Amino acid sequence: MRTLYLDAFSGISGDMFLGAMLDLGLDFDALEQELAKLHVKGYHLTHQRLAKSSIYGTSFDVEVAGGKDHGFVETHHHAGHTVAEGHHHHDARHLNDILALIDASELSATVIAHAKAIFMEIAQAEATVHDMPLAEVHFHEVGALDSIVDIVGCCVALELMKIDHIIASPLTDGSGFINVAHGQMPVPVPAVMQMRVGSQIPINQRLDIHTESITPTGMGLVKTLVSEFGPLPADATPTKIGYGFGQRDTGGFNALRAVLFEKKN
Repeated sequence: MRTLYLDAFSGISGDMFLGAMLDLGLDFDALEQELAKLHVKGYHLTHQRLAKSSIYGTSFDVEVAGGKDHGFVETHHHAGHTVAEGHHHHDARHLNDILALIDASELSATVIAHAKAIFMEIAQAEATVHDMPLAEVHFHEVGALDSIVDIVGCCVALELMKIDHIIASPLTDGSGFINVAHGQMPVPVPAVMQMRVGSQIPINQRLDIHTESITPTGMGLVKTLVSEFGPLPADATPTKIGYGFGQRDTGGFNALRAVLFEKKN
């Protein structure tokens, strides 16, 4: 029985999770080969082992032409995109397009099921926040590609590493505001806040960190796949520890610590 413990003292994102998994020994080439089964192009994966605060870990990134977009966006209202209303489908992927893309892949049934569940969780939160039907929720092309690769990559990593069970510490988020295409978003960002509804996910908010440290992808991953929250397991032996670095400057040590436990059944 392989248990993964996520020590989210500085929040969680898809990049941080994949960085931590690579640091634990996930095979980067195997990850790339599995993601190729999605049959999407236009992205490039990078990873680098480096030190932050003299602690070594792994930084992972999905590089997409045009930079990153912040998650789902509401139809017709995306500032900075001058596409005529009648043509907005060309630079966007709706939720159903993304689910169909994942379904049509050659990935395992488990990876497909987990990835779709995470997308549904995030999309339902965004639909509520933006007061729109689930079918109309969509990503612009850059945000879509970034999130598809991140979310599917996280599910692939769990399968490749043969993780049976995931436990997490209470999560930590920042406060204040972040600037996005629409203007300002309060932290926790609305989709993350919405995903808390009906859940018992413990989140500590740090008033000294003025940026987000829990992304919608990170929250979707936790809500869908983490089965319990609490301290490190006392009845299992840790075999390896990995650190996945976050991209944002939080003013502190921004990493996700992942601890692998082997437990005899």
